[in-house]
Amino acid sequence: MVRKDPIITGVVLEIRKLENIAGLSKHDQLVQGIINAVNDKHLRKGDMLPSVNWLIKELGFARETIAKGYRDLQARGIVESRNRVGLYINDEDTDKQLRVALIIYGFDSFQEVFYKSFRNRLGEDVSIDVFFHHNNIDVFDNIVSTVRGRYGMYVVAPIPHKRTAGILHTLPMEKFLMVDRYEPLDLVFSSVTQEFRKSSYNAFSELQDVIRSYKGMVYYYHPEADTPVEILHAYNKFVRDCKIKSTICWEYVPGSIEPGYVYFTASNMELLQILKDSISKNLRIGKDIGILSHNDDLVKEIICNGITTYSTDFAQMAIKAAEFVLDRRPVKEIIPTVLIRRKSL
Repeated sequence: MVRKDPIITGVVLEIRKLENIAGLSKHDQLVQGIINAVNDKHLRKGDMLPSVNWLIKELGFARETIAKGYRDLQARGIVESRNRVGLYINDEDTDKQLRVALIIYGFDSFQEVFYKSFRNRLGEDVSIDVFFHHNNIDVFDNIVSTVRGRYGMYVVAPIPHKRTAGILHTLPMEKFLMVDRYEPLDLVFSSVTQEFRKSSYNAFSELQDVIRSYKGMVYYYHPEADTPVEILHAYNKFVRDCKIKSTICWEYVPGSIEPGYVYFTASNMELLQILKDSISKNLRIGKDIGILSHNDDLVKEIICNGITTYSTDFAQMAIKAAEFVLDRRPVKEIIPTVLIRRKSL
C-alpha cells in the first residue's frame, strides 16, 4: 500500500480540486490533477505514483478510469512504468508532445509523400515515431506489441492476413486509425483508406482503346509482395471482359520486353528495369511499348516524358489522417483513385 506521505496527499488534493468543474470527466480530473501536482512541485521526476488500487479506495474512481488516465500520461511521456514495480514521473515537462506511432509498409516514394504531408499537417507539437513492417506479419505483430500503451495515437497500414484483426484488437480503438489498405475488424474504428478492385478496373477500362492498339498486355504480379490481390482480380476481369490478350508474370526477367505490348507493374524497381531495357533495345516508350504503373510520384511525372499511372492521393490521405490525430473525430473515408494519362501509354 502507498503511504499517505506529503507527495501522495498533494496528488489527491490536486485531483479533488477539479471535482466540481462542469464538463470535466473523472478521467480528465485524474490526468489534469496529476499534471497540476507536477506543475505545483508535489511530484518530481522519479517520484512513484499511487497504485490503481489505492486510488480506487481514496477517490472512488473506477479501475478502468484510473488505468486509462495513467496510460494517457504514459503516452505523453510524463509517466513511465519500471519493471512492473510501479509508475513513476518520467518528465516534469507537462507540455510534453503527443506521441504518434505510425506503422507503414516501408519508405517507398508514395509513402514518403504520405509521411511528409502527415508530418507537416501535425506540426511541431506532435512527435511521430515511424515503424516499418515490410508486409511481414511477425514483424507487424512485434511492432504492435512494442508500441502498445506507449503512444497517444496509433496510425496503422495493416497487412491482409488472418492474424491482423487479432493483433489490432489489442490497440485502443479510440486512438487507432487504419490507413492505406482497409482490413475489416469486428470493432468500431476509424479509417482513411483507398479502394483497389473497382478503381483498378475503372482505370484499365478507361485505357482500353489505347491498350487495344497493342498486341497484348503483360502484368507483373508478385504474390509475396504487398501488392493488393484486388488489383489482380480487377486485371483478370478487365482482360476477360474486353478480350485483351494477356500474360501474368511472377517476376520481371531483364531483357524480356518486346515491342507491341503494354507492360503494367506496381514495382518501382521493375519499372526502372523496363525503362533501362527499352533504352538498350531502342524501343520508344508510348510507341513501340506502352507502360502503366500503379501509385504516382514525382519521378513518374518527369521520366521519359511521363509514365501513365493510376493512384490515390497520398497527400490528401495524410492530411485526413492528421486531422483525426488532432481532433479525434471518428472518420470512415475512402480517398478517390485517379487515372493520370501521360505519354508512356
